[in-house]
Amino acid sequence: MLTWKDVIAYAVNGNPQPDKRVEKTESEWKQILTSEQFRITRKKGTEAPGTGALCSVYDTGKYNCVCCNTPLFDSTIKYESKSGWPSFTQPIKTNAIKYEKDSSFGMVRVEVMCNSCDAHLGHVFPDGPEPSGLRYCINSESMVINKTEETK
Repeated sequence: MLTWKDVIAYAVNGNPQPDKRVEKTESEWKQILTSEQFRITRKKGTEAPGTGALCSVYDTGKYNCVCCNTPLFDSTIKYESKSGWPSFTQPIKTNAIKYEKDSSFGMVRVEVMCNSCDAHLGHVFPDGPEPSGLRYCINSESMVINKTEETK
């Protein structure tokens, strides 16, 4: 289980190797993404709080990168943070997420990106629930949910 100490270590010392790399030109990304997905994932934008389509979705499944379809988060670790963005406590795998120090807008935060294609996802904060204490605050436009059937 990742902790805030691990997140900071990755942001400062480098990230784990991804399982795969996906690289495209800006023109290629524009061809496969909507304008809003492109603005958020490729230009480090954000959606207004509470407006994302996945904020109140709690279906069973995997949340994958909208750019390269890499699995990022599992529905079992999604929770209601009341932040206005979909929130998770852990990535699906340690090497699914890339971490970088973000000093934009006069504050210091840790940006999270898809480790396979460098898509901007959002930020991670140390104010989440136990046991990890992490809150991955993710833009809905940066993910697609692949729903799975619950077995009864």
